[in-house]
Amino acid sequence: MLNEQNSTHDHHEEITLELHKEELQVSKKIIETAQVNVYKKTYTEEKQIMVPVTHEELIIEKKIVNPESNADPKIETIRIPLSEEHIEVTKRPIILEDVEIYKQKIEEHIQVNETLKEEKINIDTVGDIRVIDDNQT
Repeated sequence: MLNEQNSTHDHHEEITLELHKEELQVSKKIIETAQVNVYKKTYTEEKQIMVPVTHEELIIEKKIVNPESNADPKIETIRIPLSEEHIEVTKRPIILEDVEIYKQKIEEHIQVNETLKEEKINIDTVGDIRVIDDNQT
């Protein structure tokens, strides 16, 4: 940008030339890169096991004690309870494993390469002109 100023004190023409340079300004933003669905799924399995069971059977054996006796046989009733085992199947849940699910932040360093511009003043002269540079060290 050129600014022309006439100074009342110096009476000579002054031109201002702005020099610019680029600086790196790094910022970060969080973006969603993935979505994870975690769920439990139940699988079924047919299980067959052999279970031994017992039951009672009633056996009646007749023994003739006195075969020649003509006694009036009395009818006598005896009750004998019989039993058997029945299978009862129950299912109970057990914990196989605990699964922990969490997020962990990992920091890594990524190199960013960028070309920056900087303006510098160059003076080209034609003819016999004396240039005084105030910024020479």
